Amino acid sequence: MNGSWTRRHVLKIAAATAVGGLLGKEVKAASFFGRMFAVPARDTSYFTPNEKFYIVNYSDSPFSLSRDLNAEQWQLSIGGAVKKSVVLRYADILKRQPLDQAVTLECIDNLPGGDSMGTAMWRGISLKSLLEDLGADRDTARDIVFRAADGYDDSISFERAMRGDVLLAYMMNGVRLPKAHGFPLRAVVPGIYGIKNVKWITEIEVYEGDYKGYWQRKGWTDDGTIKIASRIDSPGHYQILQGKEHLFKGIAYGGPSTIKQVEISFDGGKTWNNAPFELPLSPYTWVIWYYNWAPPKTGTYQVCVRAIDVKGHVQTSEIVRPQPAGASGLHIIVAIVDHF
Repeated sequence: MNGSWTRRHVLKIAAATAVGGLLGKEVKAASFFGRMFAVPARDTSYFTPNEKFYIVNYSDSPFSLSRDLNAEQWQLSIGGAVKKSVVLRYADILKRQPLDQAVTLECIDNLPGGDSMGTAMWRGISLKSLLEDLGADRDTARDIVFRAADGYDDSISFERAMRGDVLLAYMMNGVRLPKAHGFPLRAVVPGIYGIKNVKWITEIEVYEGDYKGYWQRKGWTDDGTIKIASRIDSPGHYQILQGKEHLFKGIAYGGPSTIKQVEISFDGGKTWNNAPFELPLSPYTWVIWYYNWAPPKTGTYQVCVRAIDVKGHVQTSEIVRPQPAGASGLHIIVAIVDHF
C-alpha cells in the first residue's frame, strides 16, 4: 500500500464525517483505517509528573552549561532601576517567605491538541515582594528582564511583575526544581507563554525601556498572553468505540482567565453539549473536563471541544499558526462507533 493512496482515503473519511456520518462501505473503511492510524488515549491528571512535563529550549542554548549549575556556585544579581542592587545566593532565596502556587505552563509553539503544556505545584518567592524590598522605581521602571545561565533572555512588563502572582520558583511538585526545568531558579508567570517563563535565572534587571528578548528580536510576540485552549485526551483519534456509552475526557485552559464552561460537539461543531469539569485548585491552571456520550447509531463522528472563560471569551475555531503570538483552532478527532 503506497502512502499517497492511504492519504487520499484518510482524507475522504475525514471529509465524510463533517456531514454527519458515513454510509455502509465508508463505515467499514473508517474502521479499517481507524485500526491502522488510531492514536492512543492520553491519561491526563491534574498535576503533570515532572518526568512527563514538556521541555523546550531555544535552539542556541548550551544546555550542558545549565545542567552543570549547582546551588553552591549559583548566584542571582538584581539591579537596574532599584534603590539597592544585590547579589543573592541560593540560601538567601530559601530564607524568604515561600509561596505555593498551582500554575499551568504552555509552549507558544503548541498546536491545538498538542502536548507542550503541563500543570505543576510550584514553590518559590514572590517577585513583587522582592522588587519592593529592593526599592524598584515605580515611576521609571517599564520592564523586568530575566537573563539565564544558558544565554537566554526575555522580559515581562513591570506592571505584570507587580500583580503579586509571579513566582521565582525553586521547587516543582514537592521536590527541588529539576535541572531540566530551570534549577536553581526559574520564573513562573501565570497566563503567559513559556518563552517568558525563563529558566536558570542568574540576573534580574529592572529596566527603564521596552526590552526585546531573544524571541522578540526574531519577530515573536512581546505580549505572550496564552490563548484559550482545550483538548480531547480520551478516546484517542480514530479509536474504535464499542458499546452503548463512552467517556470523553480532556483539558481546557483559559490562559490568564479561569474556565467557565466547556462544550463538546459530535457533529463537527454544528451543535454543542455542555461538558462538566472538575474545579481547579488555582485560577491559574487548566481544568479536567469529562462527558458521558451515548452515540445514537454506529458510524464515524467528528468530535471537537471548545472552552469559554469567565469573561465570556469563546475559544476561536480560526486556525492560526504559532508564530508570532501562539496557535489557535479547535482540537478535532474522529471517533468510530463500530457497533453497540
